[in-house]
Amino acid sequence: MTDPIRTAILDTINRPLRRGARLLRVRRHQRPGTAPGTVVAPPQAEKPEVTVFHFDEVECQERRIQEPNELAALDLSRGTTWLNVDGLGDAELIERIGAQFGLHRLALEDVVGTHQRAKVESYEDHLYVVLKMVHVHEGLDAEQVSVFLGPRFVLSFQERKGDCLELVRDRLRKGKGRLRAAGADYLVHAILDAIVDHYFPVLEALGEKLELLEDEVLRDPNPSVVPQIHAVRRELLGLRRAAWPLREAMGSLYRDESPLITAPTRPYLRDCYDHTVQLIDVIETYRELTSGLLEIYLSSLGQKNNEVMKVLTIIATIFIPLSFIAGVYGMNFNPTRSPWNMPELEWTFGYPFALLLMLVVALGLVGFFVRKGWLGEARRRHRRRAPPA
Repeated sequence: MTDPIRTAILDTINRPLRRGARLLRVRRHQRPGTAPGTVVAPPQAEKPEVTVFHFDEVECQERRIQEPNELAALDLSRGTTWLNVDGLGDAELIERIGAQFGLHRLALEDVVGTHQRAKVESYEDHLYVVLKMVHVHEGLDAEQVSVFLGPRFVLSFQERKGDCLELVRDRLRKGKGRLRAAGADYLVHAILDAIVDHYFPVLEALGEKLELLEDEVLRDPNPSVVPQIHAVRRELLGLRRAAWPLREAMGSLYRDESPLITAPTRPYLRDCYDHTVQLIDVIETYRELTSGLLEIYLSSLGQKNNEVMKVLTIIATIFIPLSFIAGVYGMNFNPTRSPWNMPELEWTFGYPFALLLMLVVALGLVGFFVRKGWLGEARRRHRRRAPPA
């Protein structure tokens, strides 16, 4: 096999594995020894786009921030302000937002450090929540989302444009539910709940893929299914890595006492925690199913090899006595020298007799195998593996 062909085959096999590995990457971009609280924009990060929602029970205003100087005009004395930043490619803008809203510099460092695990940190006058939001784009990918909760504001930072929060924005625009009247803590719940619930469609798609792989493994185990199983396994491992600390974060968010979270909002946060527990249960179930698929594949492959060896053994067993008969009658003993030296060579029907003897022996062995059920069992298994017409 030439090197270009071999490279193409390996690339085809490894492509799903590389896609699944995106969730497992640890992307640290700060140099060791950097001072704590240093804000360094991730390399190749998108330029930020800033959107502001200012709302109360009566109205909701939405606008795009074009210049950093417009941030100083935000009115935080009334209503609730939600400032969303898509893109982390401007460290100066992030520091300016942090200075205006009084955010701790260690929290700002975690905003641009996109390798953080899900957690909740409490500061003097604000809460910091970080979690992973999953996307499906040529495989699974995880994006870090940082959320700050203050007395009258909510700040959210995302690595890039595109998220699962459009329904939350639509509820704000149209005044649906109690989102406008409930305040900043309920808005944080709505954001977290949307991100957590977005895991379930991804898991449903993986579940359907696992069902197809299971049918393929049971029907006809093929080596091409192994890279697909490993790709799903790595994606589930990445989802587990993103979701497992999320349960601890959601639990501490609704259990710990904080003046920024009101009593009416805590039941909704507990519901979000319940969704996280369900999410982890599904992930663990799928991981066990994936491991079971590999075992089923190996077992089915071994059974298939055993059936092939069984058929070959039956064929060899049939031909062994025929070879013996042919070998006996192939010996060159002259019957004229002795009456015991193969008198069949002088018979008129000696050759038909030898062929008939071989046929009788072969049919006798086939009948014996059928009586034992060996041939019938192999035929039934072949029919079960054959796809319907």
